[in-house]
Amino acid sequence: MPEWLQVAISVILGLVVMWLILMIVLWLEQRKHPGQTKLRDLLRLAPDVIRLIKRLASDSSVPFGVRVWLGVLLVYLISPIDLIPDFIPVLGYADDALVVAIALRYATRRAGRAAVERHWPGSPAGLSAVLRLAGLKQRN
Repeated sequence: MPEWLQVAISVILGLVVMWLILMIVLWLEQRKHPGQTKLRDLLRLAPDVIRLIKRLASDSSVPFGVRVWLGVLLVYLISPIDLIPDFIPVLGYADDALVVAIALRYATRRAGRAAVERHWPGSPAGLSAVLRLAGLKQRN
């Protein structure tokens, strides 16, 4: 078997395994919070999350390191260069979602719940989902 074919098969299998792991993680997260958040609802959060990131990145009261992190995230999302190209079905956008989730979790924990609440442009249910995904405690 030619070396290029082995590399191609390895890359494809690696992508399939990564996709399966992502699906398992999403399924497990869904089971932790039954009836609270559906995947479709999380996808609807995308415009609000992008506005939140932009607002946090431009707020001078947010720590400088968080603003830099969010600025790099925005550049990554705008850039045509991705870890996995977007033309690959499902996986192309899954890497963007993963990068956003990791960056958002980091930024919201460092910026604090008050900053996230102050800059959240969406619904209270969306804010609750973002705070839950970021690992910030819910207020009763």
